[in-house]
Amino acid sequence: MTSPSLSTTPAGRSAPSTRWIQLVLGIACMASVANLQYGWTLFVLPIQHQFGWSKAEIQVSFSIFILLETWLVPFEGWIVDRIGPRWMVLAGGVGTFLAWFINSQATQLWELYVGGAVAGFAGGAVYGTCVGNALKWFPDKRGLCGGLTAAGFGAGAAITIAPIRSMIESSGYQHTFLVFAIIYGIIVVVIANFLKAPSAQDLPPASKIRVRQGVEDVPPQKALRSPLFWIMYLMFFLVAAGGLMSTAQLAPIAHERGIADGLVTIFGVSMPAIVAALTAHNITNGVGRPLNGWISDYIGRANMMGIAFGIEALCIAAFGWFGTTPISFIITDALVFLFWGDIFSLFAATVGDAFGRQYVTVNYGIMYTAKGAASLLVPLGNLLSQATGSWHAVYAVGCLMNLTAALLGFFVLRPIINSRLKKVGAEPGFEGVTTSPAFGGGRR
Repeated sequence: MTSPSLSTTPAGRSAPSTRWIQLVLGIACMASVANLQYGWTLFVLPIQHQFGWSKAEIQVSFSIFILLETWLVPFEGWIVDRIGPRWMVLAGGVGTFLAWFINSQATQLWELYVGGAVAGFAGGAVYGTCVGNALKWFPDKRGLCGGLTAAGFGAGAAITIAPIRSMIESSGYQHTFLVFAIIYGIIVVVIANFLKAPSAQDLPPASKIRVRQGVEDVPPQKALRSPLFWIMYLMFFLVAAGGLMSTAQLAPIAHERGIADGLVTIFGVSMPAIVAALTAHNITNGVGRPLNGWISDYIGRANMMGIAFGIEALCIAAFGWFGTTPISFIITDALVFLFWGDIFSLFAATVGDAFGRQYVTVNYGIMYTAKGAASLLVPLGNLLSQATGSWHAVYAVGCLMNLTAALLGFFVLRPIINSRLKKVGAEPGFEGVTTSPAFGGGRR
Protein backbone atom coordinates (compact mmCIF):
# COMPACT_ATOMS: atom_id res chain seq x y z
CA MET A 1 0.00 0.00 0.00
CA THR A 2 1.27 3.45 -0.90
CA SER A 3 1.82 5.75 2.03
CA PRO A 4 -0.49 8.77 1.90
CA SER A 5 2.50 10.98 2.68
CA LEU A 6 4.19 10.07 -0.59
CA SER A 7 3.38 12.28 -3.60
CA THR A 8 1.89 10.42 -6.51
CA THR A 9 1.01 11.38 -10.05
CA PRO A 10 -2.74 11.15 -10.75
CA ALA A 11 -3.85 8.67 -13.38
CA GLY A 12 -3.63 10.12 -16.87
CA ARG A 13 -1.20 12.86 -15.82
CA SER A 14 2.50 12.81 -16.61
CA ALA A 15 5.09 13.38 -13.90
CA PRO A 16 5.88 17.08 -13.33
CA SER A 17 9.38 16.54 -14.72
CA THR A 18 8.00 15.25 -18.02
CA ARG A 19 7.49 18.63 -19.59
CA TRP A 20 11.03 19.69 -18.74
CA ILE A 21 12.34 16.47 -20.28
CA GLN A 22 10.30 17.22 -23.40
CA LEU A 23 11.79 20.71 -23.46
CA VAL A 24 15.37 19.37 -23.28
CA LEU A 25 14.69 16.82 -26.01
CA GLY A 26 13.30 19.52 -28.26
CA ILE A 27 16.32 21.75 -27.65
CA ALA A 28 18.68 18.87 -28.54
CA CYS A 29 16.84 18.31 -31.82
CA MET A 30 17.01 22.01 -32.63
CA ALA A 31 20.75 22.10 -31.96
CA SER A 32 21.23 19.19 -34.35
CA VAL A 33 19.70 21.04 -37.31
CA ALA A 34 21.13 24.48 -36.49
CA ASN A 35 24.09 24.22 -38.85
CA LEU A 36 21.79 23.70 -41.82
CA GLN A 37 21.50 27.48 -41.51
CA TYR A 38 24.28 28.84 -39.32
CA GLY A 39 27.11 26.64 -40.58
CA TRP A 40 26.33 27.31 -44.24
CA THR A 41 28.51 30.41 -44.49
CA LEU A 42 31.64 28.25 -43.86
CA PHE A 43 30.98 26.26 -47.02
CA VAL A 44 30.31 29.13 -49.46
CA LEU A 45 33.91 30.05 -50.32
CA PRO A 46 35.20 26.43 -50.48
CA ILE A 47 32.38 25.59 -52.90
CA GLN A 48 33.23 28.66 -54.97
CA HIS A 49 36.92 27.73 -55.09
CA GLN A 50 36.07 24.16 -56.07
CA PHE A 51 33.73 24.95 -58.97
CA GLY A 52 34.14 28.65 -59.78
CA TRP A 53 30.48 29.51 -59.27
CA SER A 54 29.69 33.05 -58.11
CA LYS A 55 28.66 33.68 -54.51
CA ALA A 56 25.26 34.88 -55.72
CA GLU A 57 24.69 31.58 -57.57
CA ILE A 58 25.73 29.54 -54.55
CA GLN A 59 23.57 31.59 -52.20
CA VAL A 60 20.47 30.64 -54.20
CA SER A 61 20.76 27.31 -52.37
CA PHE A 62 20.57 29.16 -49.05
CA SER A 63 17.50 31.06 -50.20
CA ILE A 64 15.84 27.81 -51.29
CA PHE A 65 16.64 26.35 -47.88
CA ILE A 66 15.11 29.29 -46.01
CA LEU A 67 12.05 29.44 -48.25
CA LEU A 68 11.19 25.76 -47.78
CA GLU A 69 12.29 25.67 -44.15
CA THR A 70 9.71 28.35 -43.43
CA TRP A 71 6.95 27.93 -46.01
CA LEU A 72 6.50 24.21 -45.39
CA VAL A 73 6.10 24.69 -41.64
CA PRO A 74 2.34 25.52 -41.78
CA PHE A 75 1.65 22.21 -43.54
CA GLU A 76 3.99 20.34 -41.21
CA GLY A 77 2.37 22.07 -38.24
CA TRP A 78 -1.11 21.09 -39.45
CA ILE A 79 0.01 17.45 -39.46
CA VAL A 80 1.73 17.72 -36.06
CA ASP A 81 -1.35 19.24 -34.41
CA ARG A 82 -3.20 16.07 -35.44
CA ILE A 83 -0.73 13.19 -35.03
CA GLY A 84 1.82 14.55 -32.55
CA PRO A 85 5.50 15.47 -32.89
CA ARG A 86 7.26 12.09 -33.16
CA TRP A 87 6.87 11.22 -36.84
CA MET A 88 7.48 14.72 -38.15
CA VAL A 89 10.75 15.09 -36.22
CA LEU A 90 11.77 11.58 -37.33
CA ALA A 91 11.26 12.62 -40.95
CA GLY A 92 13.27 15.76 -40.22
CA GLY A 93 16.17 13.66 -38.95
CA VAL A 94 16.23 11.56 -42.10
CA GLY A 95 16.03 14.74 -44.17
CA THR A 96 18.93 16.29 -42.27
CA PHE A 97 21.15 13.38 -43.25
CA LEU A 98 19.99 13.39 -46.88
CA ALA A 99 20.47 17.15 -47.27
CA TRP A 100 24.14 17.26 -46.36
CA PHE A 101 24.79 13.92 -48.07
CA ILE A 102 23.48 15.45 -51.32
CA ASN A 103 25.66 18.54 -50.76
CA SER A 104 28.69 16.30 -50.26
CA GLN A 105 28.13 14.72 -53.67
CA ALA A 106 26.97 17.79 -55.63
CA THR A 107 29.05 18.71 -58.70
CA GLN A 108 26.45 20.90 -60.40
CA LEU A 109 24.49 23.88 -59.14
CA TRP A 110 21.12 22.20 -59.49
CA GLU A 111 22.32 19.38 -57.23
CA LEU A 112 23.33 21.94 -54.62
CA TYR A 113 19.88 23.45 -54.90
CA VAL A 114 18.28 20.04 -54.32
CA GLY A 115 20.37 19.71 -51.16
CA GLY A 116 19.12 23.12 -50.05
CA ALA A 117 15.52 22.08 -50.69
CA VAL A 118 15.84 18.87 -48.65
CA ALA A 119 17.56 20.82 -45.87
CA GLY A 120 14.65 23.25 -45.90
CA PHE A 121 12.14 20.47 -45.36
CA ALA A 122 14.26 18.92 -42.59
CA GLY A 123 14.96 22.17 -40.74
CA GLY A 124 11.34 23.26 -40.86
CA ALA A 125 10.01 19.87 -39.74
CA VAL A 126 12.20 19.93 -36.64
CA TYR A 127 11.99 23.66 -35.91
CA GLY A 128 8.26 24.13 -36.24
CA THR A 129 7.45 20.93 -34.36
CA CYS A 130 9.77 21.54 -31.40
CA VAL A 131 8.78 25.19 -30.91
CA GLY A 132 5.10 24.31 -31.15
CA ASN A 133 5.54 21.47 -28.67
CA ALA A 134 7.25 23.79 -26.17
CA LEU A 135 4.42 26.33 -26.45
CA LYS A 136 1.89 23.58 -25.76
CA TRP A 137 3.69 22.16 -22.71
CA PHE A 138 4.39 25.60 -21.18
CA PRO A 139 1.42 27.99 -21.47
CA ASP A 140 2.65 29.53 -18.20
CA LYS A 141 6.20 30.16 -19.47
CA ARG A 142 5.82 30.67 -23.21
CA GLY A 143 8.37 33.47 -23.50
CA LEU A 144 11.06 31.60 -21.57
CA CYS A 145 10.52 28.07 -22.90
CA GLY A 146 9.75 29.10 -26.46
CA GLY A 147 12.97 31.10 -26.27
CA LEU A 148 14.95 28.19 -24.84
CA THR A 149 13.77 25.93 -27.66
CA ALA A 150 14.56 28.54 -30.29
CA ALA A 151 17.93 29.00 -28.56
CA GLY A 152 18.80 25.42 -29.45
CA PHE A 153 18.62 26.49 -33.08
CA GLY A 154 20.45 29.74 -32.43
CA ALA A 155 23.24 28.45 -30.20
CA GLY A 156 23.38 24.81 -31.27
CA ALA A 157 25.90 25.57 -33.96
CA ALA A 158 28.34 27.25 -31.57
CA ILE A 159 30.03 24.07 -30.35
CA THR A 160 30.58 22.71 -33.86
CA ILE A 161 31.66 25.81 -35.80
CA ALA A 162 35.35 25.28 -35.02
CA PRO A 163 35.33 21.50 -35.75
CA ILE A 164 33.49 22.06 -39.03
CA ARG A 165 35.93 24.74 -40.19
CA SER A 166 38.89 22.62 -39.12
CA MET A 167 37.57 19.59 -40.98
CA ILE A 168 36.91 21.66 -44.11
CA GLU A 169 40.54 22.80 -44.08
CA SER A 170 41.99 19.36 -43.38
CA SER A 171 39.64 17.05 -45.28
CA GLY A 172 37.66 19.25 -47.65
CA TYR A 173 34.13 20.57 -47.48
CA GLN A 174 32.59 17.49 -49.13
CA HIS A 175 33.94 15.11 -46.48
CA THR A 176 32.75 17.54 -43.80
CA PHE A 177 29.25 17.60 -45.20
CA LEU A 178 29.13 13.79 -45.12
CA VAL A 179 30.49 13.31 -41.60
CA PHE A 180 28.15 15.82 -40.01
CA ALA A 181 25.21 14.53 -42.05
CA ILE A 182 25.62 11.19 -40.29
CA ILE A 183 26.11 12.71 -36.83
CA TYR A 184 23.15 15.08 -36.98
CA GLY A 185 20.83 12.59 -38.66
CA ILE A 186 21.38 9.91 -36.03
CA ILE A 187 20.85 12.32 -33.11
CA VAL A 188 17.51 13.63 -34.41
CA VAL A 189 16.15 10.22 -35.42
CA VAL A 190 16.89 8.73 -31.99
CA ILE A 191 15.43 11.63 -29.99
CA ALA A 192 12.28 11.81 -32.14
CA ASN A 193 11.08 8.52 -30.67
CA PHE A 194 10.74 10.09 -27.21
CA LEU A 195 8.80 13.23 -28.15
CA LYS A 196 5.10 13.58 -27.36
CA ALA A 197 2.42 16.24 -27.03
CA PRO A 198 0.82 17.07 -23.65
CA SER A 199 -2.64 15.93 -22.64
CA ALA A 200 -5.12 18.33 -21.07
CA GLN A 201 -4.24 16.88 -17.65
CA ASP A 202 -0.57 17.79 -18.12
CA LEU A 203 -1.20 21.52 -18.33
CA PRO A 204 -0.83 23.86 -15.33
CA PRO A 205 -3.99 25.41 -13.86
CA ALA A 206 -4.97 28.89 -15.02
CA SER A 207 -4.05 30.30 -11.59
CA LYS A 208 -0.39 29.60 -12.34
CA ILE A 209 -0.38 31.45 -15.64
CA ARG A 210 1.04 34.94 -15.10
CA VAL A 211 -0.17 36.51 -18.34
CA ARG A 212 -3.77 36.89 -19.36
CA GLN A 213 -4.40 34.97 -22.55
CA GLY A 214 -7.27 34.71 -24.99
CA VAL A 215 -9.55 31.83 -24.04
CA GLU A 216 -10.43 31.04 -27.66
CA ASP A 217 -8.47 28.50 -29.71
CA VAL A 218 -8.38 30.25 -33.07
CA PRO A 219 -8.02 28.06 -36.19
CA PRO A 220 -5.62 29.29 -38.89
CA GLN A 221 -8.33 30.33 -41.35
CA LYS A 222 -9.72 32.70 -38.70
CA ALA A 223 -6.31 33.88 -37.47
CA LEU A 224 -5.44 34.93 -41.02
CA ARG A 225 -8.40 37.32 -41.05
CA SER A 226 -7.08 39.18 -38.02
CA PRO A 227 -5.22 42.50 -38.54
CA LEU A 228 -3.13 41.51 -35.51
CA PHE A 229 -1.67 38.56 -37.39
CA TRP A 230 -0.53 40.64 -40.36
CA ILE A 231 0.99 43.44 -38.27
CA MET A 232 3.06 40.76 -36.52
CA TYR A 233 3.92 39.18 -39.87
CA LEU A 234 5.23 42.48 -41.24
CA MET A 235 7.34 43.08 -38.14
CA PHE A 236 8.74 39.54 -38.29
CA PHE A 237 9.68 40.06 -41.96
CA LEU A 238 11.41 43.38 -41.36
CA VAL A 239 13.62 42.13 -38.53
CA ALA A 240 14.37 38.74 -40.10
CA ALA A 241 15.70 40.28 -43.31
CA GLY A 242 18.62 42.12 -41.70
CA GLY A 243 19.74 39.12 -39.66
CA LEU A 244 19.55 36.68 -42.57
CA MET A 245 21.73 38.90 -44.74
CA SER A 246 24.34 38.92 -41.98
CA THR A 247 24.08 35.17 -41.39
CA ALA A 248 24.60 34.20 -45.02
CA GLN A 249 27.26 36.79 -45.86
CA LEU A 250 29.37 36.87 -42.70
CA ALA A 251 32.36 34.91 -44.00
CA PRO A 252 32.49 36.72 -47.38
CA ILE A 253 32.25 40.10 -45.62
CA ALA A 254 35.07 39.15 -43.23
CA HIS A 255 37.26 38.10 -46.17
CA GLU A 256 36.50 41.29 -48.09
CA ARG A 257 37.53 43.30 -45.02
CA GLY A 258 40.73 41.26 -44.76
CA ILE A 259 40.10 40.10 -41.20
CA ALA A 260 38.73 36.56 -41.59
CA ASP A 261 42.01 34.78 -40.91
CA GLY A 262 43.47 37.25 -38.44
CA LEU A 263 44.17 35.51 -35.14
CA VAL A 264 42.44 36.72 -32.00
CA THR A 265 42.92 35.48 -28.45
CA ILE A 266 39.83 35.14 -26.27
CA PHE A 267 40.12 33.76 -22.74
CA GLY A 268 43.58 32.44 -23.58
CA VAL A 269 42.46 30.62 -26.75
CA SER A 270 43.75 31.78 -30.14
CA MET A 271 41.57 31.29 -33.20
CA PRO A 272 40.83 32.92 -36.59
CA ALA A 273 38.53 35.92 -36.32
CA ILE A 274 35.81 34.33 -38.48
CA VAL A 275 35.65 31.29 -36.17
CA ALA A 276 35.49 33.54 -33.10
CA ALA A 277 32.77 35.67 -34.69
CA LEU A 278 30.63 32.69 -35.69
CA THR A 279 31.03 31.07 -32.28
CA ALA A 280 30.30 34.30 -30.39
CA HIS A 281 27.22 35.20 -32.41
CA ASN A 282 25.78 31.70 -32.11
CA ILE A 283 26.18 31.96 -28.33
CA THR A 284 24.59 35.42 -28.11
CA ASN A 285 21.89 34.35 -30.54
CA GLY A 286 21.07 31.46 -28.22
CA VAL A 287 21.29 33.47 -25.00
CA GLY A 288 19.15 36.33 -26.30
CA ARG A 289 16.15 34.19 -27.23
CA PRO A 290 15.24 32.83 -23.77
CA LEU A 291 16.54 35.91 -21.95
CA ASN A 292 14.39 38.36 -23.84
CA GLY A 293 11.50 35.91 -23.96
CA TRP A 294 11.66 35.64 -20.18
CA ILE A 295 11.76 39.44 -19.82
CA SER A 296 8.71 39.67 -22.10
CA ASP A 297 6.81 37.46 -19.66
CA TYR A 298 7.08 40.40 -17.23
CA ILE A 299 7.26 43.65 -19.21
CA GLY A 300 5.14 42.59 -22.18
CA ARG A 301 5.79 41.12 -25.62
CA ALA A 302 5.04 44.35 -27.48
CA ASN A 303 7.22 46.40 -25.14
CA MET A 304 10.08 43.93 -25.51
CA MET A 305 9.75 43.94 -29.28
CA GLY A 306 9.97 47.72 -29.42
CA ILE A 307 13.02 47.83 -27.16
CA ALA A 308 14.85 44.92 -28.77
CA PHE A 309 14.28 45.96 -32.38
CA GLY A 310 15.35 49.53 -31.65
CA ILE A 311 18.60 48.29 -30.11
CA GLU A 312 19.03 45.87 -33.03
CA ALA A 313 18.98 48.79 -35.46
CA LEU A 314 21.86 50.42 -33.59
CA CYS A 315 23.80 47.15 -33.51
CA ILE A 316 23.44 46.64 -37.27
CA ALA A 317 24.70 50.15 -37.86
CA ALA A 318 27.69 49.53 -35.58
CA PHE A 319 28.52 46.27 -37.36
CA GLY A 320 28.23 47.83 -40.81
CA TRP A 321 30.30 50.91 -40.14
CA PHE A 322 32.64 50.01 -37.28
CA GLY A 323 33.19 46.24 -37.52
CA THR A 324 36.36 46.65 -39.56
CA THR A 325 38.93 45.15 -37.16
CA PRO A 326 38.87 41.57 -35.85
CA ILE A 327 37.79 42.55 -32.33
CA SER A 328 35.19 45.14 -33.37
CA PHE A 329 33.87 42.71 -35.99
CA ILE A 330 33.38 39.98 -33.39
CA ILE A 331 31.79 42.26 -30.77
CA THR A 332 29.38 44.10 -33.06
CA ASP A 333 28.35 40.89 -34.82
CA ALA A 334 27.64 39.24 -31.46
CA LEU A 335 25.47 42.20 -30.44
CA VAL A 336 23.50 41.99 -33.69
CA PHE A 337 22.55 38.39 -32.93
CA LEU A 338 21.86 39.02 -29.25
CA PHE A 339 18.71 40.89 -30.29
CA TRP A 340 17.95 39.48 -33.73
CA GLY A 341 16.99 36.05 -32.39
CA ASP A 342 14.23 37.65 -30.27
CA ILE A 343 11.80 37.29 -33.15
CA PHE A 344 11.82 33.51 -32.72
CA SER A 345 10.76 33.63 -29.07
CA LEU A 346 8.64 36.78 -28.92
CA PHE A 347 6.43 36.09 -31.92
CA ALA A 348 6.02 32.42 -31.06
CA ALA A 349 4.87 33.29 -27.54
CA THR A 350 2.57 36.05 -28.77
CA VAL A 351 0.90 33.73 -31.30
CA GLY A 352 0.21 31.24 -28.50
CA ASP A 353 -1.10 33.94 -26.18
CA ALA A 354 -3.34 35.57 -28.77
CA PHE A 355 -4.65 32.59 -30.74
CA GLY A 356 -4.63 29.73 -28.23
CA ARG A 357 -2.91 26.38 -27.72
CA GLN A 358 -4.80 23.93 -29.93
CA TYR A 359 -3.66 25.36 -33.27
CA VAL A 360 -0.43 26.99 -32.11
CA THR A 361 1.91 24.84 -34.25
CA VAL A 362 0.17 25.65 -37.50
CA ASN A 363 -0.56 29.28 -36.58
CA TYR A 364 3.05 29.93 -35.65
CA GLY A 365 4.10 27.97 -38.72
CA ILE A 366 2.26 30.46 -40.91
CA MET A 367 3.85 33.35 -39.00
CA TYR A 368 7.26 31.72 -39.46
CA THR A 369 6.93 31.97 -43.26
CA ALA A 370 7.86 35.64 -42.83
CA LYS A 371 11.43 34.41 -42.41
CA GLY A 372 11.14 32.71 -45.80
CA ALA A 373 9.90 35.89 -47.42
CA ALA A 374 12.80 37.77 -45.83
CA SER A 375 15.29 35.26 -47.27
CA LEU A 376 14.51 36.58 -50.75
CA LEU A 377 16.55 39.65 -49.83
CA VAL A 378 19.76 37.63 -49.27
CA PRO A 379 20.83 37.55 -52.96
CA LEU A 380 19.60 41.14 -53.32
CA GLY A 381 22.07 42.08 -50.60
CA ASN A 382 24.90 40.81 -52.81
CA LEU A 383 23.58 42.78 -55.77
CA LEU A 384 23.19 45.97 -53.70
CA SER A 385 26.74 45.69 -52.36
CA GLN A 386 28.09 45.13 -55.86
CA ALA A 387 26.16 48.11 -57.23
CA THR A 388 27.33 50.48 -54.48
CA GLY A 389 30.81 49.05 -53.98
CA SER A 390 30.35 48.46 -50.25
CA TRP A 391 28.07 46.85 -47.68
CA HIS A 392 27.03 50.18 -46.14
CA ALA A 393 23.81 50.45 -48.15
CA VAL A 394 22.80 46.95 -47.08
CA TYR A 395 23.20 47.77 -43.42
CA ALA A 396 21.46 51.12 -43.79
CA VAL A 397 18.42 49.27 -45.13
CA GLY A 398 18.66 46.82 -42.22
CA CYS A 399 18.66 49.69 -39.71
CA LEU A 400 15.55 51.26 -41.24
CA MET A 401 13.73 47.92 -41.22
CA ASN A 402 14.39 47.40 -37.52
CA LEU A 403 13.45 50.95 -36.57
CA THR A 404 10.17 50.52 -38.45
CA ALA A 405 9.47 47.26 -36.60
CA ALA A 406 10.24 48.90 -33.25
CA LEU A 407 7.79 51.73 -33.89
CA LEU A 408 5.13 49.25 -35.03
CA GLY A 409 5.60 47.31 -31.79
CA PHE A 410 5.13 50.31 -29.54
CA PHE A 411 2.42 52.21 -31.38
CA VAL A 412 0.47 49.68 -33.47
CA LEU A 413 0.86 46.14 -32.15
CA ARG A 414 0.20 46.88 -28.49
CA PRO A 415 -3.14 48.68 -28.91
CA ILE A 416 -4.38 46.13 -31.46
CA ILE A 417 -3.66 43.20 -29.13
CA ASN A 418 -5.23 44.89 -26.15
CA SER A 419 -8.32 45.58 -28.25
CA ARG A 420 -8.47 41.92 -29.27
CA LEU A 421 -8.31 40.76 -25.64
CA LYS A 422 -11.34 42.87 -24.80
CA LYS A 423 -13.31 41.28 -27.64
CA VAL A 424 -12.47 37.59 -27.10
CA GLY A 425 -12.00 37.54 -23.34
CA ALA A 426 -8.97 36.32 -21.45
CA GLU A 427 -7.88 33.89 -18.79
CA PRO A 428 -7.75 35.74 -15.47
CA GLY A 429 -4.11 35.03 -14.68
CA PHE A 430 -2.76 36.41 -11.40
CA GLU A 431 -4.85 38.87 -9.46
CA GLY A 432 -3.93 42.47 -10.14
CA VAL A 433 -3.16 42.12 -13.86
CA THR A 434 -5.16 44.57 -15.92
CA THR A 435 -4.14 43.68 -19.47
CA SER A 436 -1.74 40.92 -20.32
CA PRO A 437 1.93 41.78 -19.80
CA ALA A 438 2.49 39.71 -22.92
CA PHE A 439 0.49 42.32 -24.77
CA GLY A 440 2.05 45.41 -23.33
CA GLY A 441 -0.01 45.72 -20.16
CA GLY A 442 1.15 45.39 -16.59
CA ARG A 443 0.15 45.23 -12.94
CA ARG A 444 -1.94 47.77 -11.13
